[in-house]
Amino acid sequence: MDINDPIEILPSTRSDTFHKLNSLGILSVWDFLNYFPYRYEDYSMYSEINKLQPGEIVTVTGTITNLRNIYTKRGLTIQEMKLEDKTGRTTVRWFNQPYLTRMMKKDSRISVAGEVISQFKSLELQPKEFEIIKDNKPAIHTGRIVPVYSEKGGLSVKLIREKMFLVIETLRQKGNNSIPLLLPLEIVKFNGLMEETESYFNVHFPGSISEMRKARYRLGFDELFVIQLSAALIRSAWNEEKVGHVLKFDTPVEKKVASFMDQLPFKLTEAQLKAIGEILIDLQKSKPMNRFLEGDVGSGKTVVAAVASYLTFLNGFQTLFMAPTEILALQHYNTLSSLFSKSKVRVGIQTHTYKKTAYSQRSLKINTQVKDDIVVGTHALIGKKTKFDRIGLVVIDEQHRFGVAQRAELKEKGVNPHLLTMTATPIPRTIALTLFGELDLSVLDEMPKGRLVVKTYLVPQVKRNSGYEWIKKQIRDHKTQVFIVCPLIEESEVETMKSLRAAKAEYERLSQQIFKRFTVGLLHGKIKGKEKESIMQKFAKGEIDILVSTPVVEVGIDIPNASIMLIEGAERFGLAQLHQLRGRVGRGPEQSYCLLYTDSDEEKVAKRLDFFAKHQKGIEVAEYDLKLRGPGQIFGTHQHGYMDLKIASLSDYDLIKKSKDAVSYFLTKNKITEYPHLLQRVSVQDKERISRD
Repeated sequence: MDINDPIEILPSTRSDTFHKLNSLGILSVWDFLNYFPYRYEDYSMYSEINKLQPGEIVTVTGTITNLRNIYTKRGLTIQEMKLEDKTGRTTVRWFNQPYLTRMMKKDSRISVAGEVISQFKSLELQPKEFEIIKDNKPAIHTGRIVPVYSEKGGLSVKLIREKMFLVIETLRQKGNNSIPLLLPLEIVKFNGLMEETESYFNVHFPGSISEMRKARYRLGFDELFVIQLSAALIRSAWNEEKVGHVLKFDTPVEKKVASFMDQLPFKLTEAQLKAIGEILIDLQKSKPMNRFLEGDVGSGKTVVAAVASYLTFLNGFQTLFMAPTEILALQHYNTLSSLFSKSKVRVGIQTHTYKKTAYSQRSLKINTQVKDDIVVGTHALIGKKTKFDRIGLVVIDEQHRFGVAQRAELKEKGVNPHLLTMTATPIPRTIALTLFGELDLSVLDEMPKGRLVVKTYLVPQVKRNSGYEWIKKQIRDHKTQVFIVCPLIEESEVETMKSLRAAKAEYERLSQQIFKRFTVGLLHGKIKGKEKESIMQKFAKGEIDILVSTPVVEVGIDIPNASIMLIEGAERFGLAQLHQLRGRVGRGPEQSYCLLYTDSDEEKVAKRLDFFAKHQKGIEVAEYDLKLRGPGQIFGTHQHGYMDLKIASLSDYDLIKKSKDAVSYFLTKNKITEYPHLLQRVSVQDKERISRD
């Protein structure tokens, strides 16, 4: 067996198992090896039956002396087994698994792992895993530290574990050369890393907890090293490129840019001025700008991008302004149209629903040459059917990893523009440098002057109705408007999700019962573009008092008169997403509020939401969420484009720094072509970045 062999090399495996593995992206032995356990169970302590102690997690090996099904009055079944070794006998019980009595036979040898419990004045074993002992084969599911894998694609954890054990044992027979060298030995030794092949053996079937931790540390180091090396190589390659259109910033142009900034209806913050300065310097270089602009909700990223777009216009070139959704694209179109209303800059929009050009309000024809100076749209802007002849700058909002793919597509059109990527998602600096290592980073860490802090409250269940009454009073007295955000569109049939308030059902309840004297609207992602625009226009004009919505309003909604954000099922959202939602209010002169509603009475939920209520800065919220919940939830619900780490953790700052330092050392001392396995992994990393986008 070789790690590059197709997964179909596994012996004694059904074809439908291969199909299920393939559906998870597991095409080779190497792919399978990188399907890591997400946790472990320690069943390594063996015990004789007469030495069992209550509360222990142990493995007992013995002979089945009796096995039967017991039928209860409620129609349930209990599978009761008597297990005996040379020291005594104990009882093992399963519930509603009648097939077990067909699998097991009296006098068979069996190994059972579980918890010792007191039952009917005697000690019994509450089973968690078991396996029938055959031909002195080593235990896989008991008597050791047992890996637990995610059960995806219809694959059981036992099946995955058995196939993985087969792979590991086969490779172990080949010795330490079964997995090619990834890193130079000096990097391995300097960082005190376990040898790579041993790491794969011990991450799946560790000999001890200590060996498991060392294995995960090594493989996490490898994963971060590959990501950061890939970013460094991309950055190096981009530094060698020449921009398609060099932008001039001579005195006449500088004066016009300064005049545009002076005429803005608000004063720019110091953070905005700093970011603009960094971008203007980049735009004058012969190499393409590749800058990542991170700023909290409402910090003024669009204005910064507008200044860069204006410089591009003054040089006679176009700006493409891409957004992930039509709602956000329309918002940018309206904002930019307003900012450039007194200038000669022509702003157009192109999405599936909206096709407006500054030259004409007629729909654009297919294969047309788009001549607007700034063209706003979704990433479909650069599709094959639309042609541009003078792109100087591309701005990509809230698409994070899309830069690589869009850049590749633009280059195929013979264009090599400057690139500005923006996000309002608060990202801790260490993570930003890891995920976006090929980008230059600008941060807007200052809010516009005069903006009031949004007061946030976690509303107890007993005060739910009084909260509704307070909202009614706010609408009557201050003519304000309200967002009510629900986690789902339809009511869920899943037992654990039934308590969540779905947008449609909540809309019916609120409009017909709670707020029947007010105008209530409904917005969610399944509503078509034109209808969605109509609803938003009515809300913007004040014709709708309360908008019930899914998190589709997370980005791209700007209603200055809306001063109340009520979030149902707040515990279901990542704190970063809650922060995005909170940013939809507080955009006008009035005091704004964010109310968090939850039906959960868990202490950890209350603690987490209470922290959010007391902290306004997105970066503080993100750091807390990272430490509390791990990186999987830091960005709220899944946002397209973020990498899925298999074993490394973005909360392990020390490992991130060490792997980053190792990349710097590697690039000064080595050539990647001398390490074929590393080169292959970097190539796959680059392809995954592009294909996911």
